[in-house]
Amino acid sequence: MLEYKITATSKAGGEATARANNGIVHFDASAGRKENLPNPAELLLTSLAACMLKNVERFSEILKFNYAQAKVDIKGFRNDSPPFMSKIDYTLQIETDMDEKKLHLLHKNILKFGTITNTLAKVAELNGTIEFLTQTKNG
Repeated sequence: MLEYKITATSKAGGEATARANNGIVHFDASAGRKENLPNPAELLLTSLAACMLKNVERFSEILKFNYAQAKVDIKGFRNDSPPFMSKIDYTLQIETDMDEKKLHLLHKNILKFGTITNTLAKVAELNGTIEFLTQTKNG
């Protein structure tokens, strides 16, 4: 069984940091809302994005495809009473020359083998699509 460890601290006023490995993440732990820092709900969604993007990289090696970049847009919907994330919608876009069949296989594998994806799917409605990302050329 894998084990993960982070250490998080908060200063009075709510500016907080979490340390994992050698990285530091700054976030909002205030009672209100600091617009310049992600709040806990946004960190949860960021964790989902990180899981999906990590698995794009992982499966690019397993499924043998190349990609230039991947992008995921995520929206979370919070229930108010009691507060919980009830629904999460996402669109995962990949700039690649792989065929559509392999693209859908990638999506299936991300949903099947993603740690955060599987965890959140057990507690919230998780809906999403995967599609080709079209690169725009600047004139």
